[in-house]
Amino acid sequence: MSKSIVSLRHVDKWYGKNHVVKDMNLEIEEGEFLTLLGPSGCGKTTTLRMIAGFEDASSGTIEVQGERVEEKEPYQRDVNTVFQNYSLFPHMTVFENVAYGPTIRGIRKAEIQSKVSEMLALVQMSGYEKRKPEALSGGQKQRVAIARALINNPRVLLLDEPLGALDLKLRKQMQIELKRLQKKLGITFVYVTHDQEEAMTMSDRIAVMRDGVILQMDSPMEMYDHPKSRFVADFLGESNILFGTITAAEGRRLTIHTPDGDVLATGQGFGVGEEICVSIRSEYLNVSKTPVEGFSVKARVKDFIYVGTVIKTNLDLPCGQEIKLSRFEHDASLHEGDEVYIHWDAEKAVAIHDDGAAEVRL
Repeated sequence: MSKSIVSLRHVDKWYGKNHVVKDMNLEIEEGEFLTLLGPSGCGKTTTLRMIAGFEDASSGTIEVQGERVEEKEPYQRDVNTVFQNYSLFPHMTVFENVAYGPTIRGIRKAEIQSKVSEMLALVQMSGYEKRKPEALSGGQKQRVAIARALINNPRVLLLDEPLGALDLKLRKQMQIELKRLQKKLGITFVYVTHDQEEAMTMSDRIAVMRDGVILQMDSPMEMYDHPKSRFVADFLGESNILFGTITAAEGRRLTIHTPDGDVLATGQGFGVGEEICVSIRSEYLNVSKTPVEGFSVKARVKDFIYVGTVIKTNLDLPCGQEIKLSRFEHDASLHEGDEVYIHWDAEKAVAIHDDGAAEVRL
């Protein structure tokens, strides 16, 4: 069983009358890559800053390696933070920026020299020692910021949307490099982002937050395939959400009557007569010219959108709702205006309780 290296127990944070983090209980395992994911204002950055010591918790306890740290200054905690804006000293060279931590701690110069060289090699920045931050690209600045944090040998590295200022291609490259770096070093990474793809790419576990509360914490695959709320299904990836009432339940297999017809899904602990949501990912959605057993919902092909890696087919349901089907290749048998029946493998559709998820702000 993995050991917790960071623990938050009944942690609350208030800004005046604004309750930003609500009774949070969180165990972060040693050596894992945990991502706090959610829309703007959900409390993820505040949570990170409380762990770092840049914000005080209004109540509750925070432990790092089993030791309470609420009363400790940031520099007294065995954690380091990397920010989106890099926070490099503009008047210092790359070498001086990375060496800053060991220098103020009074480490010997020879040891600092060796350690800085090691860290810059680790982030592929050897040879840039004499450059100032102004002479570096965004990706290079981020690498230097990471090296400066890692040189202090933290047990936990906190990263607050560190790739947000980078262009798409560089951001994707840095995602892979950060994950490889974390695996190599075995350091616990706690990462904050609102980018779902970034969270899926890098994380061992994802904690999805909304309104100061963690709604679900799971591995990326488990969360993607088995969202436990409408909000998580809608926020992580692309889901079609249908609403209906359960008319039959045989084990985990459910028949749901929607305003436009019947569909199948799977779920545990639901009963006949219960109003629920059905979440089906766009890549699992299928269409046919004739009905499939268990399904009776018709749709009309609205249009096709090419988005680089996939073709998205937009479909209109009789109730006016638009749903999406994603494929790597265009189905030549489908044309705009065609009437089709939608269906899917019942195991791929998840029955969930409606949590009243509203449109989210990124």
